[in-house]
Amino acid sequence: MDRLDAFKTIAAQASRGELTFPANVNASLRLQQALNDPDCHVEAAARLIQADPLLSARSVAIANSVAYNRSGTEISSVRAAVQRLGIRTLQSLVAAVIVRQIGSQVTEPSLVTKINQLWEHTAHVAALAQVIARRVTHVDPDTALFAGIMHEVAGFYMLASAGDYPEVMNGEPEDWVEHGELDIGCGVMTHLGVPDGVFKAIESMWIGLRALPPETLGDTLLLANDLAPVHSPLHQRPGATTLQGARTIDFVVGEGTLHAIMTESALEVQSLYAVLML
Repeated sequence: MDRLDAFKTIAAQASRGELTFPANVNASLRLQQALNDPDCHVEAAARLIQADPLLSARSVAIANSVAYNRSGTEISSVRAAVQRLGIRTLQSLVAAVIVRQIGSQVTEPSLVTKINQLWEHTAHVAALAQVIARRVTHVDPDTALFAGIMHEVAGFYMLASAGDYPEVMNGEPEDWVEHGELDIGCGVMTHLGVPDGVFKAIESMWIGLRALPPETLGDTLLLANDLAPVHSPLHQRPGATTLQGARTIDFVVGEGTLHAIMTESALEVQSLYAVLML
């Protein structure tokens, strides 16, 4: 089997819902489904989060981050964190756990290195997307955070599958963009219940066309992706901005500029990134 056949096999399995996840992913998916229930209110969400020590710690940490703690008042309880964050931010935290869990059983050192770099990239993009959405494009920041967390989920699943299909690590990086990302990503995101608007925004990243100044959720993700100080280890998209070139991206935003806004928001971005890396 060559690389393209391996991609096709994984994609076909994903499209049929025949996805292989570690057991802890399924538990997190059940939690995500519970949080997605319109009848899930703050008290119920707090009880769900309290049952998971990792999520409890992360919810309190992100609630005390610069991005969510405008008043500077520190909190120490999960219930207070849930009240401050709201259900949708909690959904993003659970999504972050799910994405990281997908590759948690990989042990081959080179794959572990790629998974770790891919998560660093993801955490940077998610943190940047939340701030860019709030300060620049004025799309929903919670949606942007969630989309940033999910935007490389196909890559995590591909790396997790490399033990069974080692061929996926052969060939050229462009093969992943052309033959792997779209087909595998569609199946994985459908299984994870990613909302259609987020799916379409991530799909626009696969096409790679960004407007400046950015306007849409897809533009927000692409700009965050360009500004991220850590690139994905899977590919360098044709026409993508280099790390050095990202420093030169600037445009007018209202009465300010992107550079000024990102400089002002640097602590917020770093605090969100730090929580996602916990």
